[in-house]
Amino acid sequence: MDKKTRGPAFQVGRLDLAQCPICKGATVVKGVFHELACIQCNASGWVAADTGEALPLEILVTQLGLLLQKVQRRVIALESGQIQGGPTHQYEQNNRRGAGGSNYTGD
Repeated sequence: MDKKTRGPAFQVGRLDLAQCPICKGATVVKGVFHELACIQCNASGWVAADTGEALPLEILVTQLGLLLQKVQRRVIALESGQIQGGPTHQYEQNNRRGAGGSNYTGD
């Protein structure tokens, strides 16, 4: 298959986002008398991780949507028990450190 040379891309490229270093993700900065919208990040709280520059609003909306979908998939996987981990999983797992190779929890 030939590489595409013209027109829009087939897939949206995912960019790494970082919290804005000026407002620290709060979207506003403290003024003398009131809070002002952060102009470094277009009041979104997010900037491009590699350059630290604000993203155009069209790209920012797309990237935030992709990030939200990724987080929602992770939450669903955690709630359904597909992802094992954390202190609960370790507590319930048999570590064979107790008497006769039984589970020892330290309680």
